[in-house]
Amino acid sequence: MKRKVTKAIFPVAGLGTRFLPATKSVPKEIMTLVDRPLIQYAIDEARAAGIKEFIFVTSRGKGALEDYFDHSPELEANLRKKGKDALLKELKKTNMDSGAIAYIRQHKALGLGHAVWCARRLVGDEPFAVILPDDVIAAEKPCLQQMVEAYAETGGNMVAAMEVPAAKTSSYGVLDVKEDMGTHVSVNGMVEKPPAGTAPSNLAVIGRYILSPKIMKNLNQMKSGAGGEIQLTDAIAQEIKGEQNVFGYRFTGQRYDCGSKAGFLQATVAFGLAREDLQDELAEFLQASLSMRRAAQ
Repeated sequence: MKRKVTKAIFPVAGLGTRFLPATKSVPKEIMTLVDRPLIQYAIDEARAAGIKEFIFVTSRGKGALEDYFDHSPELEANLRKKGKDALLKELKKTNMDSGAIAYIRQHKALGLGHAVWCARRLVGDEPFAVILPDDVIAAEKPCLQQMVEAYAETGGNMVAAMEVPAAKTSSYGVLDVKEDMGTHVSVNGMVEKPPAGTAPSNLAVIGRYILSPKIMKNLNQMKSGAGGEIQLTDAIAQEIKGEQNVFGYRFTGQRYDCGSKAGFLQATVAFGLAREDLQDELAEFLQASLSMRRAAQ
């Protein structure tokens, strides 16, 4: 019997150096797309997938992230007094029930695999999800929900995957595909950031995972891999060799790499244009800006 996935790990210990100086005092995960921080998109996606326990792997300087999910009685009372019920409803979506959220410190920046391993005692012997907030995925049905439904059929371990240009495979973990079944692929292996021209496919791993608790045991034995870090892909690849129970899942949706400035700007524009209260004014501004740029050329 396959166990339901009710726990999710959010690795949020990174320093966000690509966004300095903003991230000197503001955690990257609190930076906003339109009017919601990156972490809220990740939390909403997890909730839609049935996640009940939220595990944040943090580091020093992330106090604002913890405060974001706390209740704000004075602000709520002020909104209630002024009759701003719509805003109050939105604000309450940021509240987390007592005991639903836990914070674990990653004291050394030893990679994604190490960050996930830090949460091993809270995961226990249950399957768990991993969500990287930098990867924001716009989808009619949230990506992790798609994966949870597929996982109910396959079990094992599952990674979100999407096709990328061959020239960009060196920036990703890449799947060595055993059998392509359309939405699902079975996997021979995974290669983290392969050198140019050596990638086994153009199917790249994106920041959503559903993993068996055995992955934690694999991580416990891991030595540093690519970049001198403990790689999560190496621990998953170990499962492929043993159990052969790893699947790639081609999700439906548009992924934005909000770990890069260009990706963050693209996501901001896309989410702004998707908002009925903003789309007309924003589209008019973008069209005028493009016209001025063409005229200047």
